[in-house]
Amino acid sequence: MAIDVVPPLIAVQLNYLVTHSPFSVQVENMCSGGKNTGWFDRFTLVIPFCLDYIKWDVIYNAVYPLAAPDVIFGAEDETFRPYHAVSIASDSKSLKNPLTDWNNRDPTSLFTLVLQLRELYKAYQKKRVEQVDDDRLKFEISTMLSREGIEMSLSSNIDKPEEVKFAVPLLDLDLNKMVAGSSWRHPQKIYLQVIYPVGRKYSSAPSAPRLKLVSSPELKAVFSIDDFRLPAWLDGMCMAEYLPTLEEMLESQIKDAVASIESRRKLIMALAPLFGRPVEADPLFCRKATFLSSSGVFTFLVHVAIPLQFPKQQPSLMLQSSQHFNSQGLPIKSPVTTEYPWSPRWETSDIAERIFDFIVEECLNFKKYCNESMLQNR
Repeated sequence: MAIDVVPPLIAVQLNYLVTHSPFSVQVENMCSGGKNTGWFDRFTLVIPFCLDYIKWDVIYNAVYPLAAPDVIFGAEDETFRPYHAVSIASDSKSLKNPLTDWNNRDPTSLFTLVLQLRELYKAYQKKRVEQVDDDRLKFEISTMLSREGIEMSLSSNIDKPEEVKFAVPLLDLDLNKMVAGSSWRHPQKIYLQVIYPVGRKYSSAPSAPRLKLVSSPELKAVFSIDDFRLPAWLDGMCMAEYLPTLEEMLESQIKDAVASIESRRKLIMALAPLFGRPVEADPLFCRKATFLSSSGVFTFLVHVAIPLQFPKQQPSLMLQSSQHFNSQGLPIKSPVTTEYPWSPRWETSDIAERIFDFIVEECLNFKKYCNESMLQNR
């Protein structure tokens, strides 16, 4: 973000928004509205909504920086008029329109505006979905609205059939606190994306909706949603029946994933007396560690990658020479391997000893491999 070429009053507001927003806001397409000013006074905000993104253009005037900005919504939202006299949100008459009393010297002005507009957009989309003439959707909505934080949107265009998308937050757990020492800026969340096609006719056996599990990107360092298998959707089932089973399975696996962090840490600690203190290690999630080792005068690094599902899944190993380099000047490395004695039922100390015994033998093969590679590169 080229904040250094943004007028100071606007830069302060934009900085405050990006830094303090409860959701991740990206800034794109910064440019100048005037040929001679040289100031960037307009940009696009990319705002997460319903597990997708909406893009709003914000247009200031660098010549009149005290004036309120214009906000231009996407072409697909031409009926979204948040501060129109005929309001979308039921309580909007009590809402204060920040654009009518704009204070450009207040660093929170843009922040307040964007958060309010997003809430009004959420209400706008909810009303659009509720107006859809589909009995199944009306029933599903009635069973899910008691959940806090649910978002929904109606997608309709010429190229594809209408469909309604829900973003259903799962688990009443503080995932940030479950991972000791985490420095995640935003609350970590897991959602179920549910997509229903809009049907105009009643069906006694409606098809299952499209389902997908989505998580905050940072959470993937602890729990891989890609490895989670969604429970089957049974004929005649509704979301109110499906969600409890899903959440029970998800909570159990997340707790196992958090417990696995400590298991991975114990493995790294068990390897240290054998290899020496690691020269590099992941202190938070304990996903990897690197040890400096030697066999005679041959010194090399041992890279240990520990999977999220440890001890159910086996760590992978790779050796890297400290003395041999390829034609590009890069250290020679061995292929990644898991071809060593292993059982998930062994004690952590036994696993560490088996890894060490394997490296003692394998380093001789690796040294030979390095020498042969050097001869080929001459």
